Order: sequence, then C-alpha cells, then structure tokens
Amino acid sequence: MKLKTYLPILDWGRRYNRQTLTSDLIAALIVTIMLIPQSLAYALLAGLPPEVGLYASVLPLVAYAIFGTSSALAVGPVAVVSLMTAAAVGRVAAQGSADYASAAVLLAALSGLMLLGMGLFRLGFVANFLSHPVISGFITASGLIIATSQLGGILGIKTEGHAMPELLGSIWAHIGQLNVYTLAVGLVSLGLLLWIRYDLKNWLARFGISKGVATIVVRAGPVLVVFLTMAWSALFDLKGKGVALVGDVPQGLPMLSLPSFNLDTIQALAVPALIISIVGFVESISVAQTLAAKRRERISPDQELIGLGASNIAAAIGGGYPVTGGFARSVVNFDAGAATPAAGAFTAIGIALATLLLTPFLAVLPKATLAATIVVAVLTLVDFAILKRAWTYSRADFIAVALTLLGTLIFGVETGIALGVGASILIFLYRSSRPHAAIVGQVPGTEHFRNIKRHQVQTTPGVLSIRIDESLYFANARYLEDLVTDRVAQNPGLSDVVLMCSAVNAIDMSALESLEAIRHHLDDMGVRLHLSEVKGPVMDRLVGTEFLEHLAGRVHLSQHQAMQAILAERTQTRAPCDADQDVSVRAAQ
Repeated sequence: MKLKTYLPILDWGRRYNRQTLTSDLIAALIVTIMLIPQSLAYALLAGLPPEVGLYASVLPLVAYAIFGTSSALAVGPVAVVSLMTAAAVGRVAAQGSADYASAAVLLAALSGLMLLGMGLFRLGFVANFLSHPVISGFITASGLIIATSQLGGILGIKTEGHAMPELLGSIWAHIGQLNVYTLAVGLVSLGLLLWIRYDLKNWLARFGISKGVATIVVRAGPVLVVFLTMAWSALFDLKGKGVALVGDVPQGLPMLSLPSFNLDTIQALAVPALIISIVGFVESISVAQTLAAKRRERISPDQELIGLGASNIAAAIGGGYPVTGGFARSVVNFDAGAATPAAGAFTAIGIALATLLLTPFLAVLPKATLAATIVVAVLTLVDFAILKRAWTYSRADFIAVALTLLGTLIFGVETGIALGVGASILIFLYRSSRPHAAIVGQVPGTEHFRNIKRHQVQTTPGVLSIRIDESLYFANARYLEDLVTDRVAQNPGLSDVVLMCSAVNAIDMSALESLEAIRHHLDDMGVRLHLSEVKGPVMDRLVGTEFLEHLAGRVHLSQHQAMQAILAERTQTRAPCDADQDVSVRAAQ
C-alpha cells in the first residue's frame, strides 16, 4: 500500500482493460492533434526553438502517467509558465544562445526537484499562500502580456521585454518595419482560429454533422490552420517576401542527458524556479481537482507535487523546459474520455512520432501562425470580471487583485506575483490583528446569544458579554486588551465581564499575557472576569496557568450558564424584588 501511494500506476494499472485502453487511445489522439501546434507556439513564447516544445511534451507525460493521480490532467508546456521561463532565463543568457537553452533545461530540473521535495515533505500547503484573487489577477495580466508579446509575430516586427511598458515601447519603436505579408498571414490565422473555436461547431451542426465528430474537427482546427498556412507559404514563397518561418527543425528526439548544474546559474534561477513551481502547481491542482470532482475521483495534492516534480525532471532530461498541467488540454482530455493517466503516455507516443516524422515539413510554417495560436489560446486567461466581483464582495481582495494585475503588467511576472502575495499576507495580518468581537445579549426565549447590533436581545445591567470571533495570538492580543479596557471604561457600573470563546481555537503566550493584563486591570476595578464556551484544546493549555488560578470569576460551559450563575449569585446577595429588575431589553441598533 505504501508503494502504491507513491506509484499510483500500480493501483489503476491492475484494473486496466480493453475498454479503458480504447478510451485512452481516442483521448490521446485528440490531445496529440491539439498539442502539436500549441507545443511549438509555447516554445517560441519561452524564447526557445519550436522543437523544444515537442521535447517537453514527451517524457513529462510518461512521468506523470507513472506518478500522477489525475486520470484527465494533461501535462506539458503552458502559456503562463512559458512566459515566466522567458523572463527568468532571459536574465542569465541571451535568447537564441546555447546557454539560454541550457538555462531553460536547468530551470526545469530545479523546478522538478523543488516540487519533488515539497511532495515528499508534504508541503502542498505552501501553495495556499497564493489566494484565488492573486492567481486571477496574475493570470489575467500574464494573458495580456502574452497576447501583446505576440503582436510582433503577427505584425512581422521585433518585440522585446516581459512587461507591458517595454513591450508597447518596443512595438512603437519598430512599427515602421511592419511586413504586410506577415500581417496578412497573422490576421487570416487569427480569424480562422477564432472562427474554429467559437462558430465552427454550430456551422457543422447545420450540416447534420454529429456532435462527437464536430468536437474532433474543432479540436483539430489549429492543425488544419497550420497545414493551410504551410501550403500558403510554400506555394507563394512567403520567405522571399520577408515572412519569418520556423525554419529547419531537427528531426528525431534529443539525446537524454542531465542538465549542467552551474552554481552561479542555480543561484540566479532558484527564486524563479520556486515561483514557477508554486504557480504551476496551483494551476495544475485546480484543474485536476475540478475534473476529478466530476467523476467523484480523489486527487492527492502531495502526490501531485511528486508527479509534477517527476514530470519537470523528465523534461530536463529530455531537453525541454518547465511544464505543468494545462487547463485547455486537460479539459479536452477529459471530454475525449480519458479513463486513466495512460492517456498521457499514449499522447507522448503520438508527440514522439510527430517529432520523428513531421518536423521536416515545419520549415515552411510561418511564425505568425504560431503567434496567432498563442493569442487565441490565452484569450481564456483574461478575466476582467474578477475586478468587479472583488470590488463588490471585498475591497481588500480587490486591492490584492489590482496590485497583482498592475504589478505584473508594469514590472513583470515575478514582481507582480510577489506584490500579490505580499498584499494578501498584509491583508490577512491586518484582518487577524483586528479580530471581530461583538457585544452579545440573549435572544428572548432561547439560550442563544447574538450581536446586539444585529438582533433584538436581552442584556443584563452590570454584565458585559463579549464574543471573540478569532483565535488569539501575538498580532491581535493587544487589540482585545484595548477593546475590553475601552468597553469597561464606558460602563462604570459593571460588576462582571464574560469573554465568550466559542470561536477561539488557540491562545498563544502573548495572548495569555494580554488576558493576564485584562484580569489585573479588572481586579483593580473590582470587576470579575469570566470565560465561557472554552474549547477543550484551549482549556488544556490554560489549566495550571496563573491566569486561571487567580481568575476572580469562573470558566462556564456555556454563555447561558454563565449568565444564570451570575444572576443566581446576585439573588443570594440582594433582595428578590431587586433581582426581577435586572433584565432589560435592548433593541437592535
């Protein structure tokens, strides 16, 4: 069982049969057709030769089939990681050089080792520091940067930079060099790809084509555009008209080798590798869990880290660059009926055959076609609606989204995501440093206590009941101390203060010292401090402390029992007629 945990193939492999084989082969065929143009395009986005995208789509798929837990996740080059690779590697080597390719391979190896280590040490929770608003803002900005960076390929001009100001400045500086023939190829490719994605299926349905066949045709659409523009290039000698072509692509698969581990390069790529690892894992696990839920399957996040780590190490050995699970291809894999991770291995075989047999024909492929392929692919990444949703629901989350989006656009991917994570952490610390606490009273006719500002409740003169809605730790302990002090100062006739701790899951040393300070302050004023609804683990910590030993009041099982006990003590010390006047009704404010 322990071995199956780390090698899921031993589990699903036992149940493999002819039916699952058929499903996996069909899915692999469809994904292979989709993946060929995408892999070529994403490699160019990463600043690498197009064949590297094919290399990065072979061994990683095999590795994930062995170590991964999702039956539908398709691993390979993706747009955002390709952009991050270009930004990271561009700092240590010149694009097009041998050192650039070596650095990309090393980046994949570092990312793989980090993911593998995180998986073995069960550190998947690290990805939780990237909140959904941050990821949404980052991916939206990345999509805009990627689309803008490909305008140069469509216009036939050179673009430079990995942030919006640099890209726009580069486009403006070179716009005079626009090539009309390249623009024609780019616009035709863009128009065809958009029509295939959004209207071809409806068009085929009008001719009575079945839904299944129409889906396959739509998935194969980008390949058809590739063949069409290749024919256009060959027949009309587009190269002679200044149209940039892919050029000669080495036929066959690369020799397997280990990356060159240069200490200076490792130091330069370590932080980018960590960011790529976390972003890639978040994207991948989100897709995997979404698709698994539709089949009621279980995804193990820690094992997914191992699977993605193995995939990136395999990419490095096979001459590729960092990979992760892609949303579009995984959905296609799922819709095509992939039953097990073996579908990925079959896809790898298809990509390997394409690398062996089709690369000679890619020499006449216009790069403008691949640029258009990227633009259409990243359209789904752009989600401006997140800004409106965040503004409506939470201004703090809106700040995190806006900072991430603007930071990524202006300063680049690494700075943008760092700003987003920093903003999320600061917002969390601010919120937790000011824990929500409410003055509560009893709902008439019940044993429930609710916020006096939201409900019509009964309060008891001389008794202040405060419900604390957060765990208490060093960052918010002083806030509670100030809150109690202020409330007591506003009510000079108080005899008892009850802290309702139903939402308190932990109290650290700093918070305990603040509780001691509250107790001392109340003792000096002749006011008793009580606690109610303290959870077992918290009570275990408090037992034996000086705070509890010197507590003037008591620890009560419930808030209702606390109020009953306080009222009972009053009836023993005051006349019965006075006790009947203790309860007043406070209307909701």
